[in-house]
Amino acid sequence: MNSNELKKSVAMAVLDYIHPGEIIGIGTGSTVYYFIKALSTVKNLIRGAISSSNSSTFFLKKYGIPVYNLNDMKSLTLYIDSADEINFKLQMIKGGGAALTNEKIIASVAKEFICIADESKLVQVLGEFPLPVEIIPMATSCVLNKLKMLGGKPKVRKNVITDNGNIIIDIYNFKISDPIAMEKKINSFPGVVSVGLFAIRKADVALISTASGIKKITRN
Repeated sequence: MNSNELKKSVAMAVLDYIHPGEIIGIGTGSTVYYFIKALSTVKNLIRGAISSSNSSTFFLKKYGIPVYNLNDMKSLTLYIDSADEINFKLQMIKGGGAALTNEKIIASVAKEFICIADESKLVQVLGEFPLPVEIIPMATSCVLNKLKMLGGKPKVRKNVITDNGNIIIDIYNFKISDPIAMEKKINSFPGVVSVGLFAIRKADVALISTASGIKKITRN
């Protein structure tokens, strides 16, 4: 199976975790696109979705799935999203699609977070994928300097403005041995809106698509 086939497979598999009548939190990215497409086949069973990005909102509306505002919700049962990397502790790097802040907000209020990904995203140590950091534009220089002191090579992502009007710095060559500590550290820098480490609020379940089927990983 190629990458797209693996993404389609796990996108279909997660439909089994959806309960009728729910409003579902939905992430951003290519795997999530396939999930939205799969969700449209059972859209009459759900009330709608909370979207993490303008991109996902576009596709949800395209497929006739109602989109709600998170501020109007008292609670959220389920959030489904993909990852750029995920380790066996269910900690993740996210933000390749520049929607990390909104994704982190929705994940923080959801009772259950299911990550869907293909097997290429499952790693022992996070950091092979560049770590995204969303920052306020005026803080670019000072945040770059602070990130350089942590190791790795931070670079401003070119021609990208987030849905919140901010910019993204990606940290390359940055192996992360303690994701929780690093998430707290980077979040403490003035000017940082959020970092694409999902270690404090990690996934509850990961569905990993492999050539031999869907592998399920749950919290220990």
